Amino acid sequence: MIFGAILAGGIGSRMNIADMPKQFLLLGDKPIIIHTLQKMLLCQKFDYVYIGTHKDWILYMEDLINKYILDEDNKKRIVLVSGGKDRNDTIMNIVSDIENKFGENENNIIVTHDAVRPFITSRILNENIEFAEKYGACDTVVPAIDTIVVSNNKEIISEIPNREFMYQGQTPQSFKISILKKLYNELSEDEKKILTDACKICVVKNYPVYLVKGEISNLKITTPSDYKIAQAMIGGNLID
Repeated sequence: MIFGAILAGGIGSRMNIADMPKQFLLLGDKPIIIHTLQKMLLCQKFDYVYIGTHKDWILYMEDLINKYILDEDNKKRIVLVSGGKDRNDTIMNIVSDIENKFGENENNIIVTHDAVRPFITSRILNENIEFAEKYGACDTVVPAIDTIVVSNNKEIISEIPNREFMYQGQTPQSFKISILKKLYNELSEDEKKILTDACKICVVKNYPVYLVKGEISNLKITTPSDYKIAQAMIGGNLID
């Protein structure tokens, strides 16, 4: 089976626009997370689309689903679970629910995606599924546009890596669940503390992660500037 997993466990907002997590802010005529959810539901390869959200916002998310997802067949494909203490904990909560409801299968796939990347495309989702099935793990990236500068003391340049080999990570990040779970359980507590995302679980354990071509338009909305760009992309009203 193939599962989408929208990661919406965060409750902070750097937008200074509203007193709610940024994934619930309006983008045009509906919340950011609804844009993301609808894009995921368009992919018919997903048997179910999970949403991992903070426990304090589950009822709110349920209300949004009832308001905006009107197709009953699509609504049946949505599963809400509580988020964890961090990103990977939320993923593991989703994995746990999948295995409780549907059992364990070494070929099950999970496609994890940021709630605040509403411009995900069908091509990126399908290639993530294809690569996860073929290789076991993949990450969505775009080539680095700007020169990357490393500074070890935050004052002077330590290194300028060859940009030819530099990429910027996006999401989705996709895996065979059996592989991701095995690698995560092999991590020490110290190794878990340095994880920045799910792909790093594989990198730390030397499991190869293949690259899926992303898109610049697959924007992550994290700052007021991102939000203004996203509003312009959908032709909505700008909110300062």
